[in-house]
Amino acid sequence: MLVLAIVPLAMAAQVKIATVDVQAIFNAMPETKTAAETLENASKQYKAEYEMMQAEFNSKYEAYQAMTASKDVPQTIRDRRIREIQDGDREIEAFLEKSKSLLNEQKHALEAPIYDKIQQAIKQVGDAGGYTYIIDVSKTPVVYSGPTAIDLTTTVKKTLGIE
Repeated sequence: MLVLAIVPLAMAAQVKIATVDVQAIFNAMPETKTAAETLENASKQYKAEYEMMQAEFNSKYEAYQAMTASKDVPQTIRDRRIREIQDGDREIEAFLEKSKSLLNEQKHALEAPIYDKIQQAIKQVGDAGGYTYIIDVSKTPVVYSGPTAIDLTTTVKKTLGIE
């Protein structure tokens, strides 16, 4: 009976749990700044293109309004100009959706290697320390953390060569 009570206690003693703040590590990585700059540049280019498209659309719309004031313009020409304006509006909307999608894809492509590098460092620290579980506190809120809780954020940062 005594053996049955001691075995679960011995097994519980082998479980080592620690926490890490992956988001804090990510924010401290030099690659994160480079990725953010790349995304900002791409965003500025998309914004400039959007503004050019919007200016062209506004110009066509103003020309259409000026044309409609004249009674001499045939209805077929007015209809064609309306279609051009509607097509331009759809083109702008499609461009906005596509550029947003491309920026999201680019963000994922730039951030994925950074997160992979962090994950490898966490694994290295976890293996070296014999940890059973390492919990990411930036995604999973920890309900309680006692005074003996182990936070490996600083250790992982050192493994990655950042402070």
